[in-house]
Amino acid sequence: MDLYFSPLACSMASRIALYEAGGEAAYLEVDGKTKIVQQGGSDFRTVNPLGLVPTLRTNDGAVLTENAAILQYLAEQFPGADLGAKDAAERSRLQQWLCFIGTELHKALFVPLLDAKAPEGAKQYAIDKGLERLDYLNAYLTDREFLLDRFTVADAYLATVLNWSLATPQIDFNKWPAVKAYLDRQRARPAMARALGEELKLYQAEMARRAA
Repeated sequence: MDLYFSPLACSMASRIALYEAGGEAAYLEVDGKTKIVQQGGSDFRTVNPLGLVPTLRTNDGAVLTENAAILQYLAEQFPGADLGAKDAAERSRLQQWLCFIGTELHKALFVPLLDAKAPEGAKQYAIDKGLERLDYLNAYLTDREFLLDRFTVADAYLATVLNWSLATPQIDFNKWPAVKAYLDRQRARPAMARALGEELKLYQAEMARRAA
């Protein structure tokens, strides 16, 4: 498998899932600005015309896009890791959380805050709408270790997105102690600690390239 990723982007969730599963993939870094694949210098848009990561090329050559789809695919490829749904009812709950993370947190809250071109009004609107989402998540995670009854690909995605709070001082997780404790636990997991350490170095190298 080939996983196209950008450092510290939402594609890190797939890296975490692969590390949790002990799976192997070729990790192909995409410059978030130029869309150039750093291994070989090709134009990533020839693989995914939208230029968005993650993008996964499977062993049979198929190209998959969209985080939730890729994460569920990876869970199915490594059933022994128990990262996906066990039955139909649990599949619905897993998809519920993947949708919530993708729409209510990733796109609605963090994207406007991380976008340097977003007007201040858009950022404030995102914060105003996002607070109740974080209230909801905090209430749900109180006395829970994971989103389901164990670590799943939904936790890989949620931890990746929540980690962006390092770059969004407007979001202070001290106001949501269950969310903060959850993120601290996930950062301590070997798979996330490894992924975060590796991608932080790649991100710093990417910033240095742009500055040069």
